[in-house]
Amino acid sequence: MLLICLLAAFTLIQIGPLFSLFSKAFLDKDGHFAGLQNYADYFDSPSLRTSVRNTADVSLVTTVCSVLLGFAYAYGLTRTNMRGKAFFRYTALIPIFLPTVVHALGLVYIFGRQGILTGLGVETELYGRFGIILSEIIYTFPQAFLMFVVALEVADGRLYEAADSMGVSAPGKFFGITLPDIKYTVVNVFFVCFTLAFTDFGAPKVLGGGYNVLATDIYKQIAGQFDMNMGAVVGTLLLLPAVLSFAAGRIAGNRNASTINTKTTRLVVRENRLRDALFFAFCALVSLCFLFLIAVLFMGALTEYYPYNMAPTLRHFGFNASAGGMGSYFNSLRMSLTTALFGTVFVFVYAYIMEKTEGFGPLRKYGRLLATLPLALPGMVIGVAFIFFFNARENPLHFIYGTIVILVLSNILHYFAVPFITASGSLKRLDREFESVSDSMNISRLRLFLRVSVPLSLSAVLEIFMYYFVNSMVTVSAVVFLYGAKFKIASIAITHMEEAGDISQAAAMSLLILFINVAVRIAYAFAVRRIERRES
Repeated sequence: MLLICLLAAFTLIQIGPLFSLFSKAFLDKDGHFAGLQNYADYFDSPSLRTSVRNTADVSLVTTVCSVLLGFAYAYGLTRTNMRGKAFFRYTALIPIFLPTVVHALGLVYIFGRQGILTGLGVETELYGRFGIILSEIIYTFPQAFLMFVVALEVADGRLYEAADSMGVSAPGKFFGITLPDIKYTVVNVFFVCFTLAFTDFGAPKVLGGGYNVLATDIYKQIAGQFDMNMGAVVGTLLLLPAVLSFAAGRIAGNRNASTINTKTTRLVVRENRLRDALFFAFCALVSLCFLFLIAVLFMGALTEYYPYNMAPTLRHFGFNASAGGMGSYFNSLRMSLTTALFGTVFVFVYAYIMEKTEGFGPLRKYGRLLATLPLALPGMVIGVAFIFFFNARENPLHFIYGTIVILVLSNILHYFAVPFITASGSLKRLDREFESVSDSMNISRLRLFLRVSVPLSLSAVLEIFMYYFVNSMVTVSAVVFLYGAKFKIASIAITHMEEAGDISQAAAMSLLILFINVAVRIAYAFAVRRIERRES
């Protein structure tokens, strides 16, 4: 019964909205079946066709840059003996703790018409293609870095020892051992970065100017022109690269079989001062760029009126009520805590049912499909689909539209796949004999779950909680269509502040988001360390 209830709830919030999205794309404004006419009308418009080309162009350039930079950064942290690795690892994650709108906002302070580097004579065309690409690289770089680190940290030292004994040069080992070993990771990273850049809304919203992309098109169609059918068409187009990325990831994951076994030896990195110095300089430069991005936010938030009045002040943290005020920040905290709490419980119980129960094979396969499907759902698509499904008058759940409930549901769905993988991996490490012993001693599965499974998986539970909280604080695309007038959240408030020209207040709100996310991340690290010490 629990399995059926969980699948029914997940089907309701995932399949129902997707069905509404696709059906809307094939209907005309009067609700009659129109076939592919909406798609024909979309591609008949020169400006809309240009949006498709622009989106593909920006995404491809961003992906190539992020893959190269992310690989080089990860290689420096895993295959060299340079100093400061812990510092570089943490600074690489800075963009994750901020909404994508803030990445663009920081670039305005640096390269805008009154930007710091602009004042020093560095002229750039920030508003348009260049600005979007630069902001998307900041957004996608941490994702590429994290995936490459995982792949590069695992290596069989025997292969490199054999290559050394045969006199193979360093480039020979790199192209003959390292790259073939991570080739499927490279493919996976490429599709992930392409999808993230293809579907992002924050950077094009701030820096797009007259350079239209699909993410801003869908916003204009729905929020500007109230053309729901054309918005559904754009939503399905945004879904295509995500589906391809999902398929590529599955194929790469299946083929990327582990070469690590009991005979594997740890890779010992040889001394090479020139190599270490070069990678140290590169990693230091990237870290400096991220720290500079944060520094300009402090400058904007803590000065009267950059660049004309640099007197220190805290007044920008007062926030205008019209943009949501301080209430939007507390709304984000409420939404993120609620998402983290209910999302963690739902994910862990769902994973437990999938991993620790037997029977009901078809239902369990369907459940695993539902669990991995969110990987192929961009936030903007989820937001649009939720509009069509939950805003329909005939839907008995119509009352949750515009409330915190629909925001929490969209976040739980949007970020479900990674926590599910985390929970499943943790539960798989638990011996199945626990269930056999509990049955033989007539101990209920609920008591076993609460007294054994949860305590032994506490690190994974905390990681899921942290993941949900941080991502809910920075999300923009998944909730930009769903928030209500009485429940505005901080990431959306930043967008509205930037539109109104209150950039200093937007910077102040960005810092508040950064502070709470970093605090949660530090608290998680301390909690996990304490758990590990207790278990050891």
